[in-house]
Amino acid sequence: MMRLLRYTLVGAIATATHYALLALCVEVGAWPPWLASGFGAVVGAQVAYFGNRRFTFAYRGEVGSSWARFQSTALLGALLGMLIVGTAVHLGWHYLAAQVLATLAMLLLTFAINRAWTFR
Repeated sequence: MMRLLRYTLVGAIATATHYALLALCVEVGAWPPWLASGFGAVVGAQVAYFGNRRFTFAYRGEVGSSWARFQSTALLGALLGMLIVGTAVHLGWHYLAAQVLATLAMLLLTFAINRAWTFR
């Protein structure tokens, strides 16, 4: 349970990075929300990797292999998140509300994958 709490804390920091970039790209750059969501997710994943490596899982193994596994998991989460955001916006949702839905949907999925595979 403590790992899940730490994972959630690190995720909150990474998510703040993600959402800041999402809003900046949509509001200033006029990007489509689904694309901005993917970009924010990629940058947020870098923040999440290093926080989870040290703080959540206290992983001391090689960076290269765990980074590749984490990025694979993050890519899966980003693609599913982009799909959720794109679909919800198409259905008339505000892009930030759609991103909240995508974030919640991916939280438990990526935790389970990272715990079992990335930082085992």
